[in-house]
Amino acid sequence: MDVLSLTKSQVMTNDRRRFLKTIALGSAAGAIGFPACNLLNKGEATLTILHTNDMHSHIDPFPENDGRYAGKGGFARLFALIKQVRQSNANVLLLDSGDIFQGTPYFNFYGGELELKLMSDMQYDASTLGNHEFDNGSQHLAEQIKKAKFPFINSNYSFNNSPLDGIMSPYKIFEKGHLKIGVIGLGIELKGLVTPKNYQGIAYLDPIIEGDKTAELLKKAEKCDLVIALSHLGYQYNNDTVSDIILAKNTAYIDVILGGHTHTFMNEPAIVNNKVNKSVIINQTGWGGINLGRMDFVFNNEKQDVKMVSHAQL
Repeated sequence: MDVLSLTKSQVMTNDRRRFLKTIALGSAAGAIGFPACNLLNKGEATLTILHTNDMHSHIDPFPENDGRYAGKGGFARLFALIKQVRQSNANVLLLDSGDIFQGTPYFNFYGGELELKLMSDMQYDASTLGNHEFDNGSQHLAEQIKKAKFPFINSNYSFNNSPLDGIMSPYKIFEKGHLKIGVIGLGIELKGLVTPKNYQGIAYLDPIIEGDKTAELLKKAEKCDLVIALSHLGYQYNNDTVSDIILAKNTAYIDVILGGHTHTFMNEPAIVNNKVNKSVIINQTGWGGINLGRMDFVFNNEKQDVKMVSHAQL
């Protein structure tokens, strides 16, 4: 099966989809890459990653009189796209990078319950926390998360003295076919972004140290074939604030960073070398459900590599 040709055909069948270009990670075509070392005697496998960020309670599309995004975005459109992708791909992972809450009257009225119900119905695999998840306080957030049918992941907050203790997961491992995919979550420093009483008892830890430590555990001890960081750090800044770019450059075990917070529209993923000169893929999809990020990977045992064969903003 020609995975690249198949992916192109699938993407181009929908006129709202914009296939961008092929980036291969691995030994094929002399491309840059990182090794997939845990696939011995298992053959070739494919994985499709779908991802969102900064939905900000956009249940409905943007109004038709919106100057930039008229008729775009919203959960209903995403629901249809995700269903279509799942019908033609066996191994799909659906992830979110935070700031699900806040932005429309739906949040003011339902407090986030509607958003999480819809995401549960859409069968999200996991999400991380954005700063706006704390807008009604950590107790309220804990109550809402308990209603979700998917886990919330954060690897660099300590919840020991908060209502979120025992509710959050530092990481999750997902098995797709014979692949093991490790997912971590990294949150931005809440100080200066959130009212202090709303995150009382939650301690912020260095996302570079905690992220790489958790990713190393997933790679070495858990033998994950790919490690994904759901990041709400922001893509890039004009100072030394920790961002996805800085995270990628200063870690060794994260393969893919799916970002949020800065509402960055990326025509294609960024490829950054980490501190051991291995490639890290960074992607973000804007905000409000205007785009659905998609990346398709092929894991090949014989060549001991993993290739991102296509990517798109749907």
